[in-house]
Amino acid sequence: MSDNKQHKMESMIAQACHYIDEVTGGISPPLQLSTTYSRNQDHEYVGNYSYSRADNPSWEVLEKVCAELDGGAEAKCFASGMAAVCAFFETVNSGEHVVAPRIMYHGSQDWLRRIAEKRSIGLSLFDAGDIEDLRRTVQPGKTSVVWIETPINPTWEVIDIALAAEIAHQAGAILAVDSTVASPVTTRALEFGADIVFHSATKYLNGHSDVVAGILVTAKQDDRWEEIKLVRTLTGGVLGPFEAWLLLRGMRTLFLRFDKASQSALRLAQYFEGHQRLQRVLYPGLESHPGHEIAKRQMTQGFGGMLSLLVDGGADEARRITGKTRLFVRATSLGGVESLIEHRAAVEGPHSEVPQNLLRLSIGIENCQDLIDDLEQSLK
Repeated sequence: MSDNKQHKMESMIAQACHYIDEVTGGISPPLQLSTTYSRNQDHEYVGNYSYSRADNPSWEVLEKVCAELDGGAEAKCFASGMAAVCAFFETVNSGEHVVAPRIMYHGSQDWLRRIAEKRSIGLSLFDAGDIEDLRRTVQPGKTSVVWIETPINPTWEVIDIALAAEIAHQAGAILAVDSTVASPVTTRALEFGADIVFHSATKYLNGHSDVVAGILVTAKQDDRWEEIKLVRTLTGGVLGPFEAWLLLRGMRTLFLRFDKASQSALRLAQYFEGHQRLQRVLYPGLESHPGHEIAKRQMTQGFGGMLSLLVDGGADEARRITGKTRLFVRATSLGGVESLIEHRAAVEGPHSEVPQNLLRLSIGIENCQDLIDDLEQSLK
């Protein structure tokens, strides 16, 4: 991605696509709370809207910005990340086959397991650290969707998007990328060959831990995309107008927040790599990370604010450390302005394949030295 293109994106999102209200001249998009819209004497709608389960002017600027950010043909917002995930997988028919990573966001995998059981959809899981395992797992002519995350949550393996797209397309499948962790600030998956990009907008896009939302962005407006839009309308998984307004407001500072979080996360990873109380630091920005070279190609503006620590002593020690932090907040989420810590296996439950000694950290925008000092004292 060229510097000029990057600067254009940064300026565009700061001004919400240079939005100016045509009626008032306001520089902040208005909030339209109406659920229904009037008709004239001929029973025709006065404007372009009918009912807010189908369309709402509060979504328009948000979706335009999201499409521009990812370089897509169109974007659609949803009531939550999982609402977007479920709408997407509604386009997979019985008898078709889906491929996904063995370790991934557990909510998405739980839904995949459910529809595989309920709707006779084939589901195969591959090792995210082995691209050849993906190649072996895909079934040409039967696999319809390859779903990947990169980096993988919460172990942060990096998947080569371009190669995954090539594998998917050769098999007659599409590639969908969960790019929640690698926000469009640093990775535009569509430019590497992905067909659909998903964001849990609750995370980096909003960045203030006060909105639940999901975003899908498509490379092209095809039949699958039209079906996704229909599913959103029929199931009602739409984003409320106030949440859409809040999300857009949060996105205006996305570049600043992501840059700060990335810088701090890299500094923490470098500081704690080799620490006597840790087995390993998992962060794609470290040169020792097995996916570092791929990450450098795909993550052009920082490696993000997510990292994990493998501690000595197992699950009990991991929980003890989280209980000793004073600045890190013990909470589940990521991408907010506040730094969070959690014992991930305990959060995911008994079926989790995440290492029992793994602590997942989401780095916010606090003073980085304060975060280092807090982890040091909790490790001791």
